[in-house]
Amino acid sequence: MFATFHVGLILALTIVAPLWIVFHYLTRWRMSKTMTREDEKILRDLWQTADRMETRIATLERILDAEAPGWRSKVND
Repeated sequence: MFATFHVGLILALTIVAPLWIVFHYLTRWRMSKTMTREDEKILRDLWQTADRMETRIATLERILDAEAPGWRSKVND
């Protein structure tokens, strides 16, 4: 009876425990690779901010082109 217990314990420690640990960390690794809802929201907010900044810069460049036609050559010097 004790021999069966020892064999079962040895099998559990040599096969089941290492497999459980590997699968546990594989699951954690896969979960960390995906974006959370919060990450998606932050990315969406950053995208919208960049889009607004791009629009503002284009507007400023149009205004400067109309009011100070040579401004681009002055900036590049």
